[in-house]
Formats: sequence, structure tokens, C-alpha cells
Amino acid sequence: MKKYLKANTELLKAVTTGKWRKRETAITTSLKTEQSRMQDFLANEMVEGIDYGHFQNYSKAVLLKPGAEKLCNAYGLSKLAEVIQRTENWELGVFSYEVKVVLIDKKSGIVEAEGIGSCNSKEGLFKEIDVYNAVNMILKTAKKRALVDAVLSALGATHLFALDLVSLPNTSEIEVALDPATERQLKAIFRIVREIGLSAELAKGLMQEKYRVNTSKDLSKVQASDFIQDLLHLRDAYKNSEQSLENQ
Repeated sequence: MKKYLKANTELLKAVTTGKWRKRETAITTSLKTEQSRMQDFLANEMVEGIDYGHFQNYSKAVLLKPGAEKLCNAYGLSKLAEVIQRTENWELGVFSYEVKVVLIDKKSGIVEAEGIGSCNSKEGLFKEIDVYNAVNMILKTAKKRALVDAVLSALGATHLFALDLVSLPNTSEIEVALDPATERQLKAIFRIVREIGLSAELAKGLMQEKYRVNTSKDLSKVQASDFIQDLLHLRDAYKNSEQSLENQ
């Protein structure tokens, strides 16, 4: 009881003498400085359409995997991923994964944040492909979502980025990006298409089917960001298939 009274007396004294207000001001200033640093990093180091993207029906930019990894490197964070739940039904073609990613400060070894991400074969992304060839892709998508969740938590970056691709903002806050794809986005599309080895006809067919456009120059900025993510998923799937063949 005496300790309780003493603690409260000291707290009251701190408030009345202005020490608490000074501490509160220092904390607020520190937060503003860190937010400013994050905004500068976003403007100068991160590439729209690759590190982050603007998607229709989202009021904020969405952090993508390359951007999350870039932020980890910039802030000295190492990543540790663990599959905490998995469903693999090869007879029915149903696959689901839930992943936890832990971010650790490289210098101190302190755990800065944890993130959870999940993905399953019933999502729209996998309806048009052979799900049996996309199992590793489903797992990687869950890992990517967990990583982004952890990074946003560790860096307190939700003032800049949307939490995820499921939670929609209020209709009054929706930003519809109708600007054409940027030159940087177009170059990224061409580069990834070459890396995958897709023919021009197949790439064109993918754009026609999903966006009803004939060339990448007809894509909007939002569509280009979305298409780049699809291509990155395909690239990962192809790489994993090649590695599997080499190990056989």
C-alpha cells in the first residue's frame, strides 16, 4: 500500500511540476521525426509499382513484398518465418497456409514485431491456374502477407500504407487512380516478362483477359501495379518449378 501511494504521489508531482508534459512532448516529437524519416524514405528510395502500389478502392498505398524487404534492410531487421497452420488435401486440391513472420533487430537481437498472413487455393488468384502447380506459390503468398503485416507493425507505418488487401476504406475515402502507367512501371513489366520468358503474345493475352487492353501502355497506374504483382507471382512459381526439376 505504501509503495502504491508513493508511486501515485511521484506521478502527481511529475504532472504538477511539468515533467510529465515535457516527457509527453519529447515522445510526440520523436514520433513526428520517425514519421518524417519514413516519408522521406518512401519518396526517395521506394519505387511506385514495385515497392508499393495504388489500387482501386484503397485510400492509401499498399506495401508490396519488395518494399517490405527494402524497409527491413534499411531499418536493420532480420526475418524469421514459420508456418503455424497448414492444410494440404491433394485429393480435393485444397491448400491453405497460415504463416508467422518475426522481425528481429540485427544489432540488439530484440524481437521488434510479429506478423500473421494466410493464403488458400480458393482465392480468386488461383482459379485460372492448375492449383497443383501453385502450391508453393500459395505458401509464398502467405509468407509475403505475414512479412508486410510485421513490417507495418514494427515501423508504425500504417499512416502511410493500407493494412492489407482485404480491409477496404470508407467509400468517401476511396481514391480511384486513373492516371496511365508510368514509364518505370512499363520498364518493370518488360523486365519481368523477359525474366520469365513469356512470349509477347502470351503477355498480351493476359492483359486482354484481365484488363481488356491490347498493350501495356494502355494500362492505368493501378492496373500496372496489379499486373506487376501477378508477374512476380508467376516468376516465383517458374523458379520453384525449375528448382524442383533440378533436384529430381
